[in-house]
Amino acid sequence: MNITAISFDVDQTLIDTDLVIMRSMESVREELIKRVPGKRSQSLTVEQMWSIRDREEKYYVGKVRDFDEIRRRSFYKMLDYVGYTGPDLSTRLNEVYLEHRYNDIEPYEDVVPMLDALAPRFKLGLLSNGNNYPEYFGLDGRFDFAVYAQDIGIEKPDPETFQIAAQRAGCGLDQLLHVGDSLETDVGGAQAVGVRAVWLNRNGAFNDTGIEPDCQIATLTDLPALLSLD
Repeated sequence: MNITAISFDVDQTLIDTDLVIMRSMESVREELIKRVPGKRSQSLTVEQMWSIRDREEKYYVGKVRDFDEIRRRSFYKMLDYVGYTGPDLSTRLNEVYLEHRYNDIEPYEDVVPMLDALAPRFKLGLLSNGNNYPEYFGLDGRFDFAVYAQDIGIEKPDPETFQIAAQRAGCGLDQLLHVGDSLETDVGGAQAVGVRAVWLNRNGAFNDTGIEPDCQIATLTDLPALLSLD
């Protein structure tokens, strides 16, 4: 393959964002129970908190997500759920959340060895709809370019996101390879503009989307071999 640059999705590709968010939510739940004791607070589960957050995120369907606003709205709804009517506690809950949200992130174990193997030969970058920047998970300085939806005002699978990634990588669309865990936003979005795409399927999910990736891998450890570097 005539590949000169590789872009990576971030969430669930390089880091287990879902796990970190669940742990952060558990810390918020503990703080909520401490600040608002009672049966309603104790009955609020992390899964319910996640569901509240998901409902607030759906407000942004078709728009670029504002994660700070989603979080703020979610905490208000959680306080309302437990019947709290006192002085604003959302700021404190947000502080507790952020303590864990950005202090507990680590890349998957296969990330650093993969980057070490690819860096001498390819320009490496990030193409993400999220808000996890490399300095948050110990990989600052490891990438040559980065494209974040909240910075450019559009999200994958919008074709322009991949075009911007190629521009920042200094390559043509046919020279860019994109790697991600989502068939719809990563694989489908990339292929729509002529970018080849690798589906990272860590959990052996069944593909019933009709979208066929150029390649499929179960771990990033397999990527160097796929590019004939091993």
